[in-house]
Amino acid sequence: MYDGDCAFCGYWARYWNRLTGERVSYRPYQDVAGEYKAIPLADFQRAVQYIAPDGYHASAAEASFLTLSHARGKGIWLALYRRLPGFATVSELAYAFMAAHRSAFFRISLFLWGRDYGPPRYDLVSFLFLRLFGLIYLSAFISFGVQAMGLIGSHGIVPLADLIDVIGARVGPERFYLMPMVFWWNASDFFIQAVCWAGAGLSVLVVLNLLPRLSLLLLYVLYLSLLYGGQDFMTYQWDTFLLEGGFLALLLSFATTPGVWLLRWLLFRFMFMSGMVKLLSGDPSWWNLSALSYHFLTQPLPTPVAWHAAHLPLNVLKVLTGGTFFVELVLPFLIFCPRRLRFFAAFGILVLQSCILVTGNYNWFNLQTMLLCLLLFDDAALQSILPHRLIGMLPLSAEQNVPPRSITIVTGALALLIVFCSLVQMDARFGGRPPALAQAVDRVVEPLHIVSGYGLFAVMTTERDEIIIEGSYDGVDWRQYQFRYKPGDVEHRPRWNIPHQPRLDWQMWFAALEDPRRLRWFAGFLKRLLENEPAVTALMERNPFPDKPPVFVRALFYDYTYTGTEEKAKGQWWERRLLGVYFPVVQLAGE
Repeated sequence: MYDGDCAFCGYWARYWNRLTGERVSYRPYQDVAGEYKAIPLADFQRAVQYIAPDGYHASAAEASFLTLSHARGKGIWLALYRRLPGFATVSELAYAFMAAHRSAFFRISLFLWGRDYGPPRYDLVSFLFLRLFGLIYLSAFISFGVQAMGLIGSHGIVPLADLIDVIGARVGPERFYLMPMVFWWNASDFFIQAVCWAGAGLSVLVVLNLLPRLSLLLLYVLYLSLLYGGQDFMTYQWDTFLLEGGFLALLLSFATTPGVWLLRWLLFRFMFMSGMVKLLSGDPSWWNLSALSYHFLTQPLPTPVAWHAAHLPLNVLKVLTGGTFFVELVLPFLIFCPRRLRFFAAFGILVLQSCILVTGNYNWFNLQTMLLCLLLFDDAALQSILPHRLIGMLPLSAEQNVPPRSITIVTGALALLIVFCSLVQMDARFGGRPPALAQAVDRVVEPLHIVSGYGLFAVMTTERDEIIIEGSYDGVDWRQYQFRYKPGDVEHRPRWNIPHQPRLDWQMWFAALEDPRRLRWFAGFLKRLLENEPAVTALMERNPFPDKPPVFVRALFYDYTYTGTEEKAKGQWWERRLLGVYFPVVQLAGE
């Protein structure tokens, strides 16, 4: 029983009624107070009243928790009220404060939840999320599939078969746990291609909602295999990001509510840690807000828009850097707030990711992050913007699906494990020392990559050094190899390649930051160029030796900068200055 003249009371009575259904009857006290003479009128006016079938009577906070106990999953509040010392006292004080300021809290309720707020449902949200996540998987598998032979094939830069032979000879059966992948059974070129294109096919099944659970499970297994089999070319955060997102998508397909919250937790960790690592690194360019004055030039694969962004006024770039920190460090906490604050967080993250997407080529990374923002909305929000005809075509159930108890227990246990391990990793990232047992649990889970650490651009590179590969027949006349996406020719216009991930181009960017003597793959790459291996040269835009392999190859080091407006108008995007030799002249043994 509640005050029928109180807008705040009526607002939440309607909400509770939708939660509990017919298990609880709701009445304004003005209609039924005469039936309960033992309850003073002042008590009705002061607080809600709860009458149980056995005659038990409660009011205020206790009545609220008794009411909620009839809703699935809400009994925890009544248990805390009755068993946790101090909880009942704090609850009653909080209830009394809100009851004394009902008008203000009604306005707050309207602001945070909307006028006709009901228990949120995520059937439409989860359905669309899984279908779109299938597209993310599809782009990842196709992207790697078209490069796989040149990267890890038998004639690739780092052949997978060699890795299998070396580790198989040194490590026993534990290798199946330390490096879980299907390639232990077969590492042939055919099987590598089969894994990539099977993944693409399974992704299509997810998009079409055909065998989605089985497909998501197999997709996780296959991409985990590629993560290990890809070696140096599969060491990026977006690969583990995709794996963790894919595993949580699998959980979402079984249990909607836990899946939604775990995916929100993933989004929070990704965004928040991306901001924190920038501060924890101590990089002065982040602390003095000058980072973006370098970023648009020095990022791995800029888009054509990056040239324009790099020429923005310094003060504008500083404001944008501050805005980046706001989105990464403040907005993530709104992910766990009431719905309209979540909406605000989603819009802020979407704006940031859109800006990153149009200025830099980060494959499906930004797309997956933007897709996670879908989980910050609910069905009611989507139904207000999507065409009703489209919604009517989707195979959504009118009844809320409740997973079996066994599924609830398993997903609950996995959720606790994932949250626990992610907290251990975050603690370590902040410089803490998690207990030995906690670290041991995290190490056990680590090979599966269902939990990973994140943090982008902790240290901003302030100069763009590029490696230029050249070949020659005589050691005098040198011809330059042109990559598809990374800068080379000064008139080479930056390209778009989203959602493709050109892994050789990316590795070349990282190689410029490393000592070449420490890069096993780089020597293998030069060897394949000397052999004029078609699978490897196909990864590049232009092979200057189409008919006969070069006798010599070398790698030079250049400093690249953007040109000014006049030079760009003439078709020149880059200026470069020779720094020296990155890798000396080499040739095949015996030649």
